[in-house]
Amino acid sequence: MNPLRSAFESIGGAGALCWQALRMLLRRPYEFRLILNELYHLGVMSLSIVLVTLLFTGMVIAVQTSYSLAAYGARIYVAKLVSMSIVLELGPVLTALMLAARVGAGITADIGSMNVTEQVDALRALGASPVKKLVVPRLVALLIMVPVLTILAITIGVLGGMVMAVTEIGQTVEFYLQQVWSTVLVSDIFRGLGKTPFFAMFIAVISCYNGLNATGGAEGVGRATRNTVVVTAICIFISNFFLAKLFIRL
Repeated sequence: MNPLRSAFESIGGAGALCWQALRMLLRRPYEFRLILNELYHLGVMSLSIVLVTLLFTGMVIAVQTSYSLAAYGARIYVAKLVSMSIVLELGPVLTALMLAARVGAGITADIGSMNVTEQVDALRALGASPVKKLVVPRLVALLIMVPVLTILAITIGVLGGMVMAVTEIGQTVEFYLQQVWSTVLVSDIFRGLGKTPFFAMFIAVISCYNGLNATGGAEGVGRATRNTVVVTAICIFISNFFLAKLFIRL
């Protein structure tokens, strides 16, 4: 098949799946047990990897910017640079990328394995909707947990920068936090968190779509899992650019 045609078919299929899942969000039954289960497995189980990533990201930003600003006698602005970069960009984007790698790949592998072993067909035969049972709970869980994890990631990232500012630069905790409060506005927080629902939808829809369309046994599931991580990461970077431009103009 022509690669371009295949790409457009995938985009159309993923868009149709997203629309179908959104339509079923408020339809009974609400599948609360499935949603709670996904909240734990997709969100809580991802907490450690997200926090570790942002902790060391905040620390390395503080170290690098302090050495760069030292030449201009401007090391007092480390807190401003760390907080703004993490709140606006690195917090939301790195959280989404970590979830795309861990959660997105896991979703595709789970649903893909069900698809190649005909468990998805069995659901249809029993009169159950695979979208309602498999896609909607994961979509709802990610729409809830991606913003929550992003808030925690931003917090730990800023605190990681504070650790380095205190130990390496000699700033006090009070001075660092004062610089953060005076720099980060409520609108900045909403600009950063405003991206997270879009990132959550990309992760959920792309991973579920690839899983539901996986064919060819274990090899096909592996190929679908790899495609999920790559395509989701690309979508996150592209959408982040356009969302950043949009929020700046608002």
